[in-house]
Amino acid sequence: MDMSTLPAAQPQGLALVEQWLASARSGQWSLPQVMESTARLQQAGAADAASLLYQTWIAATDSPVRYVACFNWGALLGEQRRHADAENVYRMALTLAPNFAQARLNLGHQLEHLGREEEALAEWRTVYDNENPESLGAEPLSLRLHAFNNAARLLEQLKRYDESEALMRRSLTLDPRQSGVAQHYVHIRQKQCAWPVYETFGDVTHNHLLMSTSLLGMLDESDDPALQLLTAQRFVLEKVAKVTEPPLHKGHKREGKIRIGYLSGDLHMHAVGLLTAELYELHDKEKFELHAFSWSREDGTPLRARITAAMDHYHPLHAVTDRQAAQMIADAGIDVLVDLQGLTSGARAGILTWRGAPVQVGYLGLPATSAIPGVDWILADRFVMPPESLPYYTERPIYLPHCYQVSDRRRVANPAPTRTQAGLPEDGFVFCAFNNNHKMSEPVWRCWMRVLRQVKGSVLWLLADNPFAQANLTRVAAEEGVDAERLVFAPRAAPADYLARFTLADLFLDTFPYNAGTTASDCLWMGTPILTRSGRTYISRMAGSLLTAVGLPDLITTTIEEYEQRAVQIGNQPARAASYKRYLAEYGRSSPLFDIPTVVRDIEHEFERLALEARARA
Repeated sequence: MDMSTLPAAQPQGLALVEQWLASARSGQWSLPQVMESTARLQQAGAADAASLLYQTWIAATDSPVRYVACFNWGALLGEQRRHADAENVYRMALTLAPNFAQARLNLGHQLEHLGREEEALAEWRTVYDNENPESLGAEPLSLRLHAFNNAARLLEQLKRYDESEALMRRSLTLDPRQSGVAQHYVHIRQKQCAWPVYETFGDVTHNHLLMSTSLLGMLDESDDPALQLLTAQRFVLEKVAKVTEPPLHKGHKREGKIRIGYLSGDLHMHAVGLLTAELYELHDKEKFELHAFSWSREDGTPLRARITAAMDHYHPLHAVTDRQAAQMIADAGIDVLVDLQGLTSGARAGILTWRGAPVQVGYLGLPATSAIPGVDWILADRFVMPPESLPYYTERPIYLPHCYQVSDRRRVANPAPTRTQAGLPEDGFVFCAFNNNHKMSEPVWRCWMRVLRQVKGSVLWLLADNPFAQANLTRVAAEEGVDAERLVFAPRAAPADYLARFTLADLFLDTFPYNAGTTASDCLWMGTPILTRSGRTYISRMAGSLLTAVGLPDLITTTIEEYEQRAVQIGNQPARAASYKRYLAEYGRSSPLFDIPTVVRDIEHEFERLALEARARA
């Protein structure tokens, strides 16, 4: 190591570090002395020097506790993302102490970081399959749970859902109080269409699973607005740090153009990115200045390039704390901060609690209440948020005149294949349902099977999201008397090919209580009608809002009985479906739903009003 790289602010200075290294080389130091010195180096930002101190001491001593120093050294290397070096050090620790479970757990993490998933799983398996408490040392239950839960997490990421669920069950059997594991157990069953989702076992109760359900999982599972609010509030209480300091936007003078900030980690090839690209491009740059505050990935797509090009300023937040991000927002003089993520995966709700802008608005990413302190508004329309629903939102609505949803008129579809090329029958009615598998609920699926039974020769065209969902859906179809041949599973496709598929279908069947959002927009853009059921929550009314704006409100139903009856009517009257298609072909893209310039002006009008009111109060 080059000692000149040590930070100048190190309190003991370079000479003291040299002295410590000499003491370590002497072999006379005890482990506590080494740990104290390395801790001081870490606090001073000298992680390389701390690593060198551990390395020097371990090489110079035959102490029986060298394995502990190896563990600490490995942890330090892991924090520096030197994963290959950390792997070697953890293996050294295990050579000295083969039963050192903590080192084996951490070795698994380094292997995962290195992309060697099978080896990581094998290390964790060694720990969770060890039922001899004495060989695991202190806190054997905690160590086994750590191994179970990390292996289950990695298996879920690898889409090996059956193996992941099995490990979650074993973990919850050992300790049923783990709400985080219960949350993943519920959602992994939703992804597999494994019904009932709330399958109890051992001491794991239905209530525990319900109370552990994530907000995304609750949007899939329940149309009860009170349950959605409760779930959001519980998450915020448990996961979002409480801020008691004054809002950071105070004391920042705002003048000139209205500054709009968009906060998101999804400004790339993602549903939110696909919907919002034209919104940024159509903003009136004479009146508004656009800022992106984002931790989105650089995926190299043309969509990503469009989004970044449309911004006046792009502020990456990858290595920035929540408070620092909020301070950046305040320093930029943002008038209106639009949160595009809410409580969805990867969200940074903590940024909003610091209130970097006087007006903070939720939009698109979470079609529900977020309960995040600091988010006072939500963009909506009077269909998705009727007056009776308002008590269940912590946000106040900003009502747009026609439809809450922006979309992109520049989306491009490839030429459509033939039905035969797509694996569909040339004759017969084609229902399609391209929503993600986790949105499919048992009542709706069984309803769809009843529809197929009543519409002879019809098929249902679906997204093949994972083989476990496909097997479960096929099994339940058989229970309902529907042959597997009438279910046509399509693989995922590039956006242009995916859009082309819609033209081959006669009618899109929407899911409930989690309606189609981006998918519904794509479907109507391509001229295919949607049959939806609208409920009591924002997310269960999304497709109904789009159908109202496009001019097809008769495709909105409010009960499952009405939904089934309407699907059967249309399926048995192909001319009716064709008339919907003709209407969409002639009038759909010129309807208020796809008049994106007007939607953007409506949004700007509301943002300007709120910004000027906030400036007047400042």
